[in-house]
Amino acid sequence: MNTSPLCSLSTVSSGGRAHINHMYFAFTDRFEVVWISDPDSIHSRNLARNSTAAVTIYDSHQTWGKKDRGIQLFGTAGVASGRAADDAHRAYGRRFRDYDAEVEGLPAYRFKARTVKLFDERTLAPRTLVTARVTRDGLVWAKTEVWA
Repeated sequence: MNTSPLCSLSTVSSGGRAHINHMYFAFTDRFEVVWISDPDSIHSRNLARNSTAAVTIYDSHQTWGKKDRGIQLFGTAGVASGRAADDAHRAYGRRFRDYDAEVEGLPAYRFKARTVKLFDERTLAPRTLVTARVTRDGLVWAKTEVWA
């Protein structure tokens, strides 16, 4: 998840339409993605109505035809509060040293993954996608897909 400082967040509008947003993010060891955002942004308003979300992270410097890797996460997201908000601001500040929560004044958001899909041709076989569930104890394998 540290291959890129940017990720793509997919949310669902009130009319059921998909919306995608690119954003800077930090992450936790529990596959949580955290970010700072204006509550008035489209993706923030979408999350206020419907917490369903997906995130994809990948190194954008990869070359077609070479060994690629990336991760897709599926779950829910929303404004973090209390200790979760403090943890999110700390994680974001560790990743982006110039970030100052007091100066920014924006809320932290937290994405909690239920499922992850990993594509890593450097570690796994070519054209292999591994799906796992995120549990309290870590990742639990769900299935492996190989395509021709």
